[in-house]
Amino acid sequence: MDQPIAITRSGFVGLLGRPNVGKSTLLNRVLGQKLAITSPRPQTTRNRVAGVLNRGGVQMVFFDTPGVHEGEKLINRYMVKEALSCLPDLDVAVFLADATEAPHHDDEVLARHLAGAQVPVLLVLNKVDVGCVPVPFFTALLPFRSVHRISAATGEGVAALLDEITSLLPEGPEYYPDDALTDRSERFIAQEFIREKVFALTGEEVPYSVAVTVDSWKDTPETGLVVIHATIHVERDSQKAILIGKGGQMIKEIGKRARLDLEALLGARVYLDLHVAVEKNWTREPASLKRFGYEVKP
Repeated sequence: MDQPIAITRSGFVGLLGRPNVGKSTLLNRVLGQKLAITSPRPQTTRNRVAGVLNRGGVQMVFFDTPGVHEGEKLINRYMVKEALSCLPDLDVAVFLADATEAPHHDDEVLARHLAGAQVPVLLVLNKVDVGCVPVPFFTALLPFRSVHRISAATGEGVAALLDEITSLLPEGPEYYPDDALTDRSERFIAQEFIREKVFALTGEEVPYSVAVTVDSWKDTPETGLVVIHATIHVERDSQKAILIGKGGQMIKEIGKRARLDLEALLGARVYLDLHVAVEKNWTREPASLKRFGYEVKP
């Protein structure tokens, strides 16, 4: 077996952008496997997630962040703070934008936050497989170090982006072991995979009112089975009815799809038991937000 190449350079790379520009899709593409959840709906990502890539003698730690946007709910304020909190730790900032649209107000908001950045900021225009607006629309926002046109969906341009990031990282230690994929626990990833299926299978009303908790997790080496019990929390009784579905069909489908993703990630058979509970107005209550892992700090 080939010995891993010793890490001599390392650093932290922030994937920043407004909602739905493809940050999570890019992270999954870079890692070569699914870690971050994705959806055509905006504001899918709520927490910062680190993905670890060893490339030659360089370790890159990518931060997938929630979309920077304006919103009045506590959960929206949490997401923006979570995204921007990574800035002091970065060695390279990636400003990800949708190449098919002119700059949005939220792009301008992010540009203001990055204006004083002490690290290189790369403009990465995603979705060029679909189309690309004139680049000067975006380069007027900031003095970017360079511009990359990519498709996170197809992989176009991603290798060149990684080449430049590699060249910008300083000498440094190995922050994570060779086999590490993320800083997040398997429980956290399970919660995210379940929430992703709610986004995929339900209408406009439900996804933004959903939180997921893993109530128990048991590995059974003798059978090779991972047994997971989890609860999907919603704000209203009507949302609970939608999630359960006629004859329990919706909750069964959510569980089936989440289980398949978990089995691929864990390399083991999974038994996933899902329940739905109503936690009224949890997106507006600080105590509930904290309990579900979305604490809004002063």
